[in-house]
Amino acid sequence: MKPIETIMRTAPVIPVLVIDDVAHALPVARALVAGGLRVLEVTLRTPAALEALTAMKAIEGAIVGAGTVTNPDDLKAAVDAGAEFIVSPGLTDRLGSAAVASGIPFLPGIASAGDIMRGLDLGLTHFKFFPASTSGGLPALKALAAPFHQCRFCPTGGISAASAGEWLAFDPVLCVGGSWVVNKGVPDEAAIEAAAREAFALGR
Repeated sequence: MKPIETIMRTAPVIPVLVIDDVAHALPVARALVAGGLRVLEVTLRTPAALEALTAMKAIEGAIVGAGTVTNPDDLKAAVDAGAEFIVSPGLTDRLGSAAVASGIPFLPGIASAGDIMRGLDLGLTHFKFFPASTSGGLPALKALAAPFHQCRFCPTGGISAASAGEWLAFDPVLCVGGSWVVNKGVPDEAAIEAAAREAFALGR
């Protein structure tokens, strides 16, 4: 398997994390890993994101990556902070080429056949289907996956605990991304761990 596929198969749900306070990083990561969700996507949406990413790597078993990476500068900053994989909301030739050249596992966002073909031109076969719920949902992904049988997907965007199972039942879907596992504000480790355990069980 490609390194990105190994990461995608680690757990059925990749928590999409928006960390506003670096002090929240360790409690959130500790609770998620304890609940079985070892792959953590820290989105570059806050000033605390890169520092939080670095801090989370201290939790044994955590596989910490950066999300919302939109250009080569973001990519370099994330790699320098210790990111173990990169997720982007879309795919440009410039970002894709930089990610491929870096050698880091890369999960670019796609929403159309053209996006997938751009990725295939770069040698990529694993994609984030984003935004999943407003890009046609599961019927759209099934239609896209048919001509691109070699591709595997992580739908993200508008997916909930209630809908994740339906997505995961579709074979080309290796995992889903979701923000529902961690509530905003001061982390409640017990609640996060319980939500993580429920999310992990979706893969059984």
